[in-house]
Amino acid sequence: MLGALGAHELREILAQRGTQHAWETAVHYHLIHSIALLGAALWLKLPAAGKARSMLWAARAWTVGILLFCGSLYGLALGGPRFLGPITPLGGIAFLVGWGLVIVTALKRDSSSQT
Repeated sequence: MLGALGAHELREILAQRGTQHAWETAVHYHLIHSIALLGAALWLKLPAAGKARSMLWAARAWTVGILLFCGSLYGLALGGPRFLGPITPLGGIAFLVGWGLVIVTALKRDSSSQT
């Protein structure tokens, strides 16, 4: 929806500001991590998932990443306050933490299946 909003309703505003790329980046990362959240939710519903706290924390990190990274880019693209700029990397770190936790979850499952 936000992609369509940027491509149609906000097209002129984003073009005037020269911030189409920032909007598109926010939409791209928002979509990827929304799909990842859906995958995490489905995985956590599996009986074999057990008590995978690391996967739950990965989902939380991705949610924070969407709010900070994508939210700050959306705000900046629309001419929001400059303090949003330093928030963007914090969201990127949250994304990385989430993916790191997915790796931890995968390694835990792999090592537990070998015993």
